[in-house]
Amino acid sequence: MNRRTLLSSLAAGVLGCAVGRGAAAAEKDRYSAIYLTDMHCADCARKIARKLYAVPGVVTVKADLDKNIAFVIHQKQKDPSPKALWEAVEGEGFEVVKVYTPAGFLTEKPQQ
Repeated sequence: MNRRTLLSSLAAGVLGCAVGRGAAAAEKDRYSAIYLTDMHCADCARKIARKLYAVPGVVTVKADLDKNIAFVIHQKQKDPSPKALWEAVEGEGFEVVKVYTPAGFLTEKPQQ
């Protein structure tokens, strides 16, 4: 194998790994963040999580009590409805400030 062929093969392999990893990272990073008010304790977080787990497309829920944020990891290739996420939190008696989705931030409850 000559030097040019070897370098071309190495470059193609490195590029292929980088592209494949980027696609996997993009799929892995599918999440939403729900910013809310008055999530005081772990019990509040559990109540919110219980409602969020009932939304189709939700795999994992984690809460940051200090920042009043509930993070929702999405099911592979199935994003939960932003409106359903919003209503799940409201249904537990908490006020939603905004919701981050892969499509961007929502500062008002979606109509659909």
